[in-house]
Amino acid sequence: MSSTLFDLSGRVAIVTGTSRGLGQYMARALAKSGADLVLTSRNRDHLQAFESEIKALGRRAVSLQLDVRDKASIQQFAKDAEAAFGLVDILVNNAGCNVRKPALEVTWDDWNLILDTNLRGSFFVAQAVARLMVRRRYGRIINIGSVTSVAGYAGLGPYGASRGGIRQLTMSLADDWGKYGVTVNCLAPGWFRTEQNKVLYENKEWVEYLCDRIPLKRPGQPEDLDAAVVFFASEASRYVTGQTLLVDGGISTGATRALVSTTPPKASGS
Repeated sequence: MSSTLFDLSGRVAIVTGTSRGLGQYMARALAKSGADLVLTSRNRDHLQAFESEIKALGRRAVSLQLDVRDKASIQQFAKDAEAAFGLVDILVNNAGCNVRKPALEVTWDDWNLILDTNLRGSFFVAQAVARLMVRRRYGRIINIGSVTSVAGYAGLGPYGASRGGIRQLTMSLADDWGKYGVTVNCLAPGWFRTEQNKVLYENKEWVEYLCDRIPLKRPGQPEDLDAAVVFFASEASRYVTGQTLLVDGGISTGATRALVSTTPPKASGS
């Protein structure tokens, strides 16, 4: 298999929400595969150090302000991204947020914050960037979902609704824009430690419980997403669209703690 299938040299990728967390890891993976980067945050000052890191890899990079809850901000960001490099090949629709609460405690404003950011924001960012891609009849859009796109968890009602919506949105946009050479897929991480959920990982018992439910017996490491994001961004996935790829160690299988021995039987002699 030719390594050029995964070569992103000469491509321009936008990764939203790159001031911290998994967005930075995915942007770094794209840069290492050859892509130039557009980085975004609500505060551009938070991107300075990471922009310098990307440039140190020998890639071009520009930082733009983007608030995905603001229509005017999205429109301006798309214009600025095109002006910076003249074209956009790849979008990683990563910016998001969460409020973790029991369902009975979720407020009207909690719901609006999560859905406006994760679902409405993702749609209108994709729409703005797709306008650029459609003109060139080429594009790779990678929406970021979650294991909550396919499974429900207590305390994550609005978040799960937003990520389930991302999965459905991905399929609809894939059908809308496929005729223009634009693929749309969903990368859905499982349980990864991030700034949003780090407090959970400070509870040793909870981490042990989580690992019992993951067939690979560990939470995800950020680098576990590298190959998946490069695959969706590259020519290797040219005939893949509308799909959700779970990178979750297998937790979406519904695995639970085994009640019987799982030691493989010894082979009998002949």
